[in-house]
Amino acid sequence: MTTEPEAVRPRLRPGVAVTPLREGLHLRGRDASLTLEGSRSLPALWQVLAARLGPDADADADAERQPDAGPDADAGPDPEPADAAGEPELAAALATVTARLREHGLLVDHPDGARLPPWPGSVADDPGGAAAALAAAHPVVAAADPDGPLARAVVRALARGGTRAPAVVAEPGLPAGRVVATADDPAARAVAVAVQLGADGGFVTEPADPARARTDATAVAARLGLDPGAEPPAALLALLAAAGAQRLLCAVAGLPDPAEPADDPRLLAGRPAVLIAEARPPRAEHHPWAAGPGAVAAPPGDLAEALRRVNALGDPRLGVLDAPSPGDLPQLPVALVFCDSPSGLLVAGAARTDLARLAAACRSAELHLAALGGGTVPVVGADPGHALGRALRRAVLGRPVRGERVVPQSAWRDHPQAGHWCGVLARRLDRKPDLTISQLSSERVYLAQVEGVRAVEATPADAVAHAALAVLTRLLARDGGLVAAHHAALSGAAAPLAAAGRTPAAWADPGWADRWLAEVAAREADLHAVLVRLTGLRTTRWQPATPEARPYADALDGCGFTALVTEEGRP
Repeated sequence: MTTEPEAVRPRLRPGVAVTPLREGLHLRGRDASLTLEGSRSLPALWQVLAARLGPDADADADAERQPDAGPDADAGPDPEPADAAGEPELAAALATVTARLREHGLLVDHPDGARLPPWPGSVADDPGGAAAALAAAHPVVAAADPDGPLARAVVRALARGGTRAPAVVAEPGLPAGRVVATADDPAARAVAVAVQLGADGGFVTEPADPARARTDATAVAARLGLDPGAEPPAALLALLAAAGAQRLLCAVAGLPDPAEPADDPRLLAGRPAVLIAEARPPRAEHHPWAAGPGAVAAPPGDLAEALRRVNALGDPRLGVLDAPSPGDLPQLPVALVFCDSPSGLLVAGAARTDLARLAAACRSAELHLAALGGGTVPVVGADPGHALGRALRRAVLGRPVRGERVVPQSAWRDHPQAGHWCGVLARRLDRKPDLTISQLSSERVYLAQVEGVRAVEATPADAVAHAALAVLTRLLARDGGLVAAHHAALSGAAAPLAAAGRTPAAWADPGWADRWLAEVAAREADLHAVLVRLTGLRTTRWQPATPEARPYADALDGCGFTALVTEEGRP
């Protein structure tokens, strides 16, 4: 015996509003909008289409209202809707509009004769299946005080979302102001969220298995230091209960989590996102939790992605570093950023602000790890190549190098980047900079010393430019009133990230940063090989030696950053 497949037809999603225009239609859904223009027949055509798309389409009053043509309208009669049967042109027009609605997610297939629920009909690809999953769920709300206001609010929010009445259980081990809501997802696996409410704020954890939801809540609460004492505002209570119910119900119904990294560039794929709410002023937003549970992330593929990870590392609520910021510092002639570190203010400079932020974040991570103690301080980079490039340069600059050969100014003077940064420095000093440059051994590696600051790069011009930039970083920070305990400057190690995915314009010469960085990036791998021969440097992945270092290790792993422990051998 075979079962006939259930008939389905396209239906307009619940909540879609339709406004006729003079010569078109404007439709608004939850996640998309669509404007169709170009014919006065469109409002009349919509009357035919709305009848076909079911009662949800014409429930809005403005969907049936004809536009006021106004005094300038043509005196001719309005087009009248006709039966599409026997009218090929009308049928084609209806098919075209229907296709556009489907392209923008304003239509969904639904069993014929059934009515779409308002939620999840407005968001789900399969509203019937999502509604069935919600109806079959067995939500359980656990709290130390099952009759407390937060537990009752979460129960109400879950019931309004389409589940059966949740069971409420007492769990004395939960802290005051915390609720854990659990239900079964479509694969019959238990999924849970934890909701924490305090006097001045609260949070909702990412959906996870019940044990992890409890562990996450404990860690986040310790990080945020919420005050559970006073009576929270009613608006905060309602917001957190609704947000917790939404995250849980989306997981149960197979819908995307509200904290979807694709929709919010501040969030990281593979790492938890925590909704954090504040009472004064009232607001709530999802924050990336870089140190939260998750697998080691792949390294960032380019500078833009690396800076997304920097933002997560420096998130103001859940990050492990102070976020590098330009603040009110001038960004010309050198881009400057600053941040706090355990041992004082850190200032970083580069040709561009994005590069300065990356330099500051890596150096800040190293200073935090140094403050924890527990052995050798690692070198941190956004990816393995960046970390190795920084480590090799540091190894050369930290030891006397034999076999140097002085290089004449003619080897770098005509390079636009070296000439520019030396010229800027000369104007700032009101004199010619004190500058020497040497070739190390017989290798193609050069050490420039400008006003006592040194840089190692693959060409004389690159070394001079980077050394001059480092000097300018210090001078401009001092002129800006910053008393910096640490300085970080751009090096060629960051060039491969900066050049990844970017093709400089054909007319650009090395005077343009993109072209220069691309050329530096092309030389970086060969420079690494030369510096390894010169220093005998060996590297291993850093492992945290103390419990205090574990959050930093988890955060760096979660952002795909690399921390290397170095050991110099005989070159």
